[in-house]
Parts: sequence; C-alpha cells; structure tokens
Amino acid sequence: MLIRLISIVLLLTLTACGGSQAVAPVGSYKPESTQKPPSSYAVKSGDTLYSISWRYGMDYKTVASINNIRAPYTIYVGQKLRFKGSSKVAKKSTSRTSTKKYTSNKTTTTTKKTATKKSNTVYSANRTLKWQWPVHGKIISTYSESAAGRKGINIAGKSGQNIKAAAAGKVVYSGNGLARYGNLIIIKHNDAYLSAYAHNKALLVKEGNNVKVGQKIATLGRTGTQRDQLHFEIRRNGKPVDPMRFLPKR
Repeated sequence: MLIRLISIVLLLTLTACGGSQAVAPVGSYKPESTQKPPSSYAVKSGDTLYSISWRYGMDYKTVASINNIRAPYTIYVGQKLRFKGSSKVAKKSTSRTSTKKYTSNKTTTTTKKTATKKSNTVYSANRTLKWQWPVHGKIISTYSESAAGRKGINIAGKSGQNIKAAAAGKVVYSGNGLARYGNLIIIKHNDAYLSAYAHNKALLVKEGNNVKVGQKIATLGRTGTQRDQLHFEIRRNGKPVDPMRFLPKR
C-alpha cells in the first residue's frame, strides 16, 4: 500500500512538471496563416499582396500568378483575389484591374517609370543573405513545424527596445491589419525569403522603403499579445522555416 502511494505521488509530480511544457507561452497565438484561404478575398484598405499571402500561408508569387498580377504587385481596395482558379479567372481579374487602375496614358507612363527606378534594388532568389538577430533578448518560444502558433520565435525584451532588420531588403508591409500580429513589418529579402516582425510598439519604416541589415525598423512592444516581446518569422516561398537555422549562434 505504501509503495502504491509513493508511486501515485511520483506520477503526479512528473505529470505536473511535464505539463508545464504543454502550456501555451504567454502571448502565443494562432496566426491566420494556419487557416485555409477562402474562395475569394476582397482587398481592404492597408492590405498588400504580401500581407494577404502571409495571412493564408501562401507564396505571394503564387497568388499573383493566379490573379495575373504583375510586379510591382499593385492591388486596389475592393479587388477580389482568388487563391485557386483557372486562367480564365486570372484574365478577368487583370481586365478589371487595368480598367480601374490605369485610366490614362499619363498614369501608365508614371507607373513604368516608378517600376524602372525600383528595378535597381530588385532582390533576386540567388542573392546571398547575411542574417543577424533582430533584437537582443531571451527566447521564450521556439519554432515548431507542427504546433499551431509557433511558426517563428518569440524574443522577450523591454518596451521601446530597438528592433532591427535581420537582413537587407525592401519593406512590403507596415501596418496592423493582421489579427494577433499587432503592429507588423514584413520585409522582402529576395524572390524566396521574407521576414516578419510582430507586436511592435512603433513602426519606423514604411512600405517601399529599402532597409539595410541591422537598420532600426521598429521598437519592441506588446501590440496583439500579452507581454513585451518580438515575434519573428522567416518564410521561404510562403512557408514558415525555423529562424534559428539562419540566425548566427549566440
């Protein structure tokens, strides 16, 4: 009887210790990217093709191809985007976009000039990236391929602490339109890689800005979460990958 009682106590102790690993970390969440994309999506104010693709865990190049949207991937409020479809659907989308977006030769010419100017800083898939830590702090949640809400790493820090670009690139989203990410920045580094910086207190760069590795882009905060922290993700062709594989060892 005594042996049985001791065994029960040991079992309860081990369960309590092990159970702490299963508890979701403070500030964790289930990103919208884990949801299946709808049949269509109406573009809202503040959206970019990159943020919409990020929300549903898709590669922006795939979404652009389905809807026949060409670089620099301009979209407009009210435009219906599809995530699956035929070439006929894509052609209709293009026709509607052209009618509403380009109403004169002057506008078309201006757009071409802008694209040409930005082409000098295009980030190709073959470009070698130099990664660095976006912020100094304790890692409080690691990446998991299977667990929902752990598609990156969470790094604790102090409110107002500097958040820096983990690699050189172009800001393709700066806003708070993705639920549970709070104030979010997404940077395009080349044709394959994007990185995201969530829960910021303040956003210091705008969409279209080119940033250097180590450049200050935001300040650490707790928007969309319960404690001061940075949620950092790296995605390759739209799919989350473990940031620890790219960041230098500490």
